[in-house]
Amino acid sequence: MKGSHVAISAAVAALCTGILVLFTDIEISMVRWFSCGPFSTQGEERSEVCKRKL
Repeated sequence: MKGSHVAISAAVAALCTGILVLFTDIEISMVRWFSCGPFSTQGEERSEVCKRKL
């Protein structure tokens, strides 16, 4: 009984971690698009965020 609780807890923790990583990647992509996209200013385009490649 205790082993199944540990396995379920580990599975839930892995699922939560995966969701957080996915949303972090999406957030970084959105910030980069808004900062470096077609409506950005010249100052934003020269920023460190836009210079870095993913």
